[in-house]
Amino acid sequence: MTTQIAAQNQIIYPERDGQPMSDNTKQFRWIVTIQGGLDSLFAGDPEVFVAGDLLWYPVEGDNKTRIAPDAMVVFGRPKGDRGSYLQWREDNIPPQVVFEVLSPGNRLGEMLKKLKFYERYGVEEYYMYDPDDEDLSGWLRSGEELQEIEQLSSWVSPRLGIKFELKPTGLEIYRPDGQKFATYVELDEQRAKAIALETQRANIEAQRADRLAAKLLELGIDLDTL
Repeated sequence: MTTQIAAQNQIIYPERDGQPMSDNTKQFRWIVTIQGGLDSLFAGDPEVFVAGDLLWYPVEGDNKTRIAPDAMVVFGRPKGDRGSYLQWREDNIPPQVVFEVLSPGNRLGEMLKKLKFYERYGVEEYYMYDPDDEDLSGWLRSGEELQEIEQLSSWVSPRLGIKFELKPTGLEIYRPDGQKFATYVELDEQRAKAIALETQRANIEAQRADRLAAKLLELGIDLDTL
């Protein structure tokens, strides 16, 4: 009987909110690029959890208070798959940094609610990018409030160490080592170029070795007999 009552009183925390991850290809591309870039940046640190479009429940016993940032970073929590981020099961550590990528369907009131949510539940840095207007906004925690960052061009995130550059072609994000966040297509192109350069270097070295061997033969020196 007690088991039945406990089961009836158990609170379910849904892993989906019924909302799509993105409204269009541009928004989706940016979400994946930011989440992938962050995941790569902290790939070597087992105590940094990075996720995209994952429901975050900050309050135990409350399955209505929730939000799914387009990307979030949690320092002090192990990597691993999760159906949702239940904060009370994560040493009560909230995401320190969150990102939102706007679509034409996002309304001002909705974004204001998100800002208040992040402010209330402990986010330290919040970045919001509109790829259509190429507009970046950011907020940094000061005490109990998230205060807007006035100048974001060349801004370096205190937590992440990444740099934001607003250029005529749009937003560019750079890792501390200067490497730019890139799409899968751009990364594939970079790999192809690296392979081509390595092949070219190998060919040049082989040609040099052949020329040296030929020169030595002219001098009567056969490397195969040495």
